[in-house]
Amino acid sequence: MNILLLGGGGREHALAWKLAQSPSLRKLFAAPGNPGIAECAACVTLDASDHDAVIAFCRSEDIALVVIGPEAPLVDGLADSLRREDIAVFGPSRAAAQLEGSKAFTKALCDRAAIPTAAYLRCDREADALAALDDFDLPVVIKADGLAAGKGVIIAQTADEAQQAIANMFAGGFGAAGQEIVIEAFMQGEEASFFAITDGETVVPFGSAQDHKRVGDGDTGPNTGGMGAYSPAPVLTSELTRQVMERIIEPTVATMKAEGMPYSGVLYAGLMLTDQGPQLIEYNCRFGDPECQVLMLRYQGDLAALMLATAKRELADAAAPRFDDITALTVIMAANGYPNTPDKGGVISGLDRAADRGATVFHAGTARDGNHLVASGGRVLAVTATGGSVGEAQRLAYDGVDAIHFPTGFCRRDIGWREVAREAGLTA
Repeated sequence: MNILLLGGGGREHALAWKLAQSPSLRKLFAAPGNPGIAECAACVTLDASDHDAVIAFCRSEDIALVVIGPEAPLVDGLADSLRREDIAVFGPSRAAAQLEGSKAFTKALCDRAAIPTAAYLRCDREADALAALDDFDLPVVIKADGLAAGKGVIIAQTADEAQQAIANMFAGGFGAAGQEIVIEAFMQGEEASFFAITDGETVVPFGSAQDHKRVGDGDTGPNTGGMGAYSPAPVLTSELTRQVMERIIEPTVATMKAEGMPYSGVLYAGLMLTDQGPQLIEYNCRFGDPECQVLMLRYQGDLAALMLATAKRELADAAAPRFDDITALTVIMAANGYPNTPDKGGVISGLDRAADRGATVFHAGTARDGNHLVASGGRVLAVTATGGSVGEAQRLAYDGVDAIHFPTGFCRRDIGWREVAREAGLTA
């Protein structure tokens, strides 16, 4: 079958890399793609916000499945437009994508479905938000309600920080995403990411990961879209996985179906592992980035077939997802200045040397400038490797990083540090 993959980041390169290995694939198109994706797909110019243009392309190229990578087209309702034209699509409807598009929507759903999550208040006026701070202990979490590219979350350690975060959001610091905010109680514990695939009725686990949101070593500095990740997450034991499925994922899918907005696609749950058990931090309605990169290196099945079965509501008849027992770890190489204003245009070389050292390099923010590969975004490359342990995968990934010449870029040097410490018998 012919497949159209929408997106052009590191997540989409990982998806393209895995889809290209699917026996059921005939031809893979990507829009807009990137230089890495171009190695395994035909990149085309197509505006995902122009639903008619996407539909026309699908008709002209006999597309059997559309895979929507980023969250914005999902929140915009592209999946609905495609389904109305009987084009199979992997990704939730506009109504279901509210799970990511609105923090307040998800918190209200947790209330209705008795899903464990932090106490919260939703505010649409700055004065109300400032007054509500008195109801929360410090530290306190301030979130922009809408899409903010993974950056609209502030963990305020002091009242002044909380007040400044609220003022910044209502002043437009996160654009339209901050017109409403959610104030949450801070949860103590370790974070983990859990993934499930669902067609709206059947739901199956699809692996776990742990990412690193802070820009600096030792989890310091501002939040980013993610500076690295590893999979699986050993802290998510089989017992905790059972609890996540029974208390969080399955009630979410059942409630969405019962309320007339069945969820179809990948459901990505950000979790806090607390003394009271796993609690939901937030949902994403697409694969994470860089979590997708480590999941795809471990996934052993036919991704195209799994996605098509999901799109056609035939997941119950599909083979259960299979993963290699190895650990995969990825390190993000970002442009200097990220997560604020990245230094674009820096020349990159040495990707072939990284491959010779066993690393798989996924392109995120790259472009071609003549014969040169250059940085075109904040997060530029995801250098990924596998090993028998987190420590081994970490060593091999940094071997790949060190083979790459990117003088206007940087990376964290401690991705996987908690699990490496545990493997060494130290306290993480």
